[in-house]
Amino acid sequence: MRVGVHINQFGNPGGGPALGAELAAAGAAAEAAGVSRLSVMDHYFQMEFNGGAEEPMLEAYTTLAFLAAHTSTVRLGVLVTGVTYRHPGLLAKIATTLDVVSGGRAWLGVGAAWYDREHEGLGVPFPPVAERFERLEETLRICRQMWDPADNGPFEGRHYRLAETLCVPAPVSTPHPEILIGGGGERKTLRLVARYGDACNLFASSPEEVRHKLDVLRGHCEAEDRDYDTILKTLTYTGEAATDGDLDAFLRDVSGYTGLGVDTLILAPRLGETSGWLERFVGPAVKRLAELD
Repeated sequence: MRVGVHINQFGNPGGGPALGAELAAAGAAAEAAGVSRLSVMDHYFQMEFNGGAEEPMLEAYTTLAFLAAHTSTVRLGVLVTGVTYRHPGLLAKIATTLDVVSGGRAWLGVGAAWYDREHEGLGVPFPPVAERFERLEETLRICRQMWDPADNGPFEGRHYRLAETLCVPAPVSTPHPEILIGGGGERKTLRLVARYGDACNLFASSPEEVRHKLDVLRGHCEAEDRDYDTILKTLTYTGEAATDGDLDAFLRDVSGYTGLGVDTLILAPRLGETSGWLERFVGPAVKRLAELD
């Protein structure tokens, strides 16, 4: 089981002027610890459970571009982009740019969006949930078409219309950046994973719940004639044991997930300064998780 780290807080005693140095240090520490992927939130406002909108939040893809310049091996992406945040043609271009400048280390995380306050706060349209899922499916189709060198033609959907789906330069990743679809919705989200996704992301709620979600995904794969084993399974772990640096408690928490076919466990500590935590906790955790396998 590989380890990813999700940076979801940007509070720092030094304030904004210290964030660049802290992010660079976190990137270096992640690579030294053997982390396989590094992600950030894609939100306008900080989440309520992380202190609310008055707490710091950086723009995701600008942050990832900065991390790309300060790392060389770790994979980079957003966990996850709400489909309402950017026009899908622009989103594909942004993700492609990250992939090109990072030497093929980008992945595209995307979901249906949910945080109404940030949309209302900054005047971004927030359609009903059914429409957001319709837009998500069209976005997935658009991204795949823009990353298909044989199809630069138009796209005609219910919500989006593109006269041309040009994407030059093409991504460095082959055949394209990994598309990770976030969420465990059994009727819509996991069906979209089976139809369009290269990876899924579920919450590490309990081994029983994750096993059930993966069984649902397997059923959707059968219906879509998709090989279930070609989909990368990732879990996001938000338990306090990791944030507190309690390695033994953390390993007890996650031991039940090791037999489920999960490729990557993404740790999401609620810390404004992650570089020191990466050095103290994540390096040993990577080694111990390898032993569990």
